[in-house]
Amino acid sequence: MFVYPDIDPIALAMGPVRIHWYGLMYVLGFLGGWWIARRRAAIPGSTWTANDVDDLIFFAALGVIAGGRLGWILFYGFDSVLANPLSIFKVWQGGMSFHGGLIGVLIAISIFARRRGRSILDVFDFTAPLPAIGLGAGRIGNFINGELWGKTTDVPWGFLVNGQVRHPSQLYEALLEGLVLFLILWWFTSKRRLQLAPSGLFLVIYGSFRFLIEFVRLPDADIGYLAFGWVTMGQVLSLPMIVVGLTMLSWSARTGRPSGNYV
Repeated sequence: MFVYPDIDPIALAMGPVRIHWYGLMYVLGFLGGWWIARRRAAIPGSTWTANDVDDLIFFAALGVIAGGRLGWILFYGFDSVLANPLSIFKVWQGGMSFHGGLIGVLIAISIFARRRGRSILDVFDFTAPLPAIGLGAGRIGNFINGELWGKTTDVPWGFLVNGQVRHPSQLYEALLEGLVLFLILWWFTSKRRLQLAPSGLFLVIYGSFRFLIEFVRLPDADIGYLAFGWVTMGQVLSLPMIVVGLTMLSWSARTGRPSGNYV
């Protein structure tokens, strides 16, 4: 058993300016995604340039932040925002939805693809490995904030929090949805694949990991379980991702169309 160290969520304070660890995790995620996308674009035969990557990350960042916050409000925090409307802007306190962020980034990079005259499907595939870095970093930010804990447990790696030993579900997600997901997608996309296969694989793996982790993660207090005493909002939102991902993989295999990200 580990004792939760009760980490100060503020990384740096300079007078009225406060920099939160949670915000820094998002910066780390964007920088990491930008760096690995630059590396992938530099591979001989890639149809991407460094400038393409810079613009892509800019569009994606806007989509993630706007979609993630709006998604959290709609799926999880609607009542709290009604009680305090100004809290909608307090992103540094947490409250970002991956599923909302996914919708936001899909819209943003679709706009990017249209403006650049690129295939939207190819852009989706190119970005498939990138979100995992931000996902992992974001979950570490949740751990630092002391939020999104799991259920009580007697496993030796549980954390003592407010007198109860709990699953560190944030760290489970950081490992699976962050590191493991990235390694799988980075390996898979290191070779030319069929169009939509990387995107479909991302949805299936992320959705499966999230669905399983929800069994040990506490549901949001203001929502609780939606059905049968175990179905959570995270599972309801993840299941369609798995179905859509499997559909993409099936379509990709049937059409046999190669990715346009490499010559």
